[in-house]
Amino acid sequence: MGLSVEVTDSRNVLVVRLAGELDHHTAEKVRNEIDEKLTTGLYTNLVFNLSGLTFMDSSGLGVLLGRYKRVSQLGGNMILCAVNPSIYRLMELSGLFKILPIYQSEQSALQACGVTL
Repeated sequence: MGLSVEVTDSRNVLVVRLAGELDHHTAEKVRNEIDEKLTTGLYTNLVFNLSGLTFMDSSGLGVLLGRYKRVSQLGGNMILCAVNPSIYRLMELSGLFKILPIYQSEQSALQACGVTL
């Protein structure tokens, strides 16, 4: 199926919307695209909207954890939102929610980052 990556911003928040499959075939593309944007220094916070994500393997978890580490080093926060049930279960089992907050919607995630819509 592949992966669609949409990257937008709202003030100091980089918003990444993923749709499709985040696996070892697509992880590097996502990692590079996000890191390129974070390198600009314009973004403090990162929101991942995973509503369209249908599959994720350990490479995908690695992408998320690596971006979390990078944003934390920049003094920012990373938030997950709109996670579909099958991906939610994987994240729950991996313990990801112990370090990353999750919100129901992109709007609520942006509000948590201090962006008023």
